[in-house]
Amino acid sequence: MQAVLLAAGECSRFKPLSDGMHKCMVSIFGKTIIERTVENLKQIGITDIIIVQSPKSNIKTVLGDGSSLGVNIKYVVQKESKGMGDAVLLAEKYIDNAFFVLNANSFEVLELLDLMQRKFKKTGAGNVLLGKKTNMPWNYGIVALDTKVKDKVVNLIEKPVKGKEPSDIRLVGIYFLPQDFFEYYRRVKVHQYAFEDALKLYMGENDTRIVMTDKGMPTMKYPWDLFNVSDIMFSGMKSHISKSAKVDKSAKIEGLVHIGKNTKVFENAVIKGPCYIGDNCVVGNNALIRNSVIEAKSIVGANCEVARTIILKGTHIHSGFFGDTIIGENCRIGAGMITGNVRIDRDEITSEVKGSEVSTNMNSFGVIIGHNTRVGIHVSTMPGVIIGSGCTVGPNTVVMKNIDPNMICYSKFENIVKKRK
Repeated sequence: MQAVLLAAGECSRFKPLSDGMHKCMVSIFGKTIIERTVENLKQIGITDIIIVQSPKSNIKTVLGDGSSLGVNIKYVVQKESKGMGDAVLLAEKYIDNAFFVLNANSFEVLELLDLMQRKFKKTGAGNVLLGKKTNMPWNYGIVALDTKVKDKVVNLIEKPVKGKEPSDIRLVGIYFLPQDFFEYYRRVKVHQYAFEDALKLYMGENDTRIVMTDKGMPTMKYPWDLFNVSDIMFSGMKSHISKSAKVDKSAKIEGLVHIGKNTKVFENAVIKGPCYIGDNCVVGNNALIRNSVIEAKSIVGANCEVARTIILKGTHIHSGFFGDTIIGENCRIGAGMITGNVRIDRDEITSEVKGSEVSTNMNSFGVIIGHNTRVGIHVSTMPGVIIGSGCTVGPNTVVMKNIDPNMICYSKFENIVKKRK
């Protein structure tokens, strides 16, 4: 069996963390998301993998030919976004048997892939889909099931009229397809949802089965979804302090904590789990870190409080408070930064994405900062603000609204120097 990983597209709603790369290339808990997806595939015996990527992708620089992970990886390029069907079609030249199709950021689906594979072997069906019940079927692709064979799919209705849904089972984005699926794809009209049309055509002429799940699928639609990713990672993490780490005797380590190689934890620092601190990090004197992720080569300065926050690799922060916040790679944050993470009225926090206000479903949410951004001393940010990659924020600035990438933002203030009377 083979697998096609979809890793093209702009991931525009995930910006600024997807600036310069696909979102599956975000590194958390020491590995990129796509590496974890590949590891899932290998565990169920799938070692022949095709990655569909965008023209400027850097995935190959990390994964190479896959030999370091014990798999064989081939790459195809989707020059422009033409939908899932077009992406899958590009992989056809490498497909020689039944294959999975899934997003490259599907990093926690080992159990589901195994169930689908077993269903295929048990029933001999050419096509196996993944389904989940929903109370809003009009928002999804909904399947109709055979009246006699309960797991057999006979039709697919995309966003059915409310009250006329064939069932309450929606498709989840993992597909197990036969090699001849491409023949059906060529029989439908080419458009953004041609893949779904080809599925519908196939199930009308062939045996198609469905595997049900009640498991929440990890999503990476918006940048704050990275908090959910870290929660999943914490659920499988074990406490570990590397032998090469240097932890001062006065430092206090509590709960589930990972401290990586060559990391230094200085006097009176407090780390309260769950926490992941990667390799070659520095935790300064009197720092407090709780329920947070600090990726490799990052620095948390003296007297700094970091709570429920994710700091990506190579970022240095000084003193201040960072709550419910995500900071991108290779940022430099000056002393005294304060991230506002709760509204005064304690209401739910929204964030502006692509010009529209989007609910975060959180009452505690700080700031998202893109990669390679520089922040001066004594900067404050309002809850839900997004600062783009490559920005410079001047000292004593209060960031009230989003900042686009590669911008300079600063508050004007005037020094008045007078002779004393």
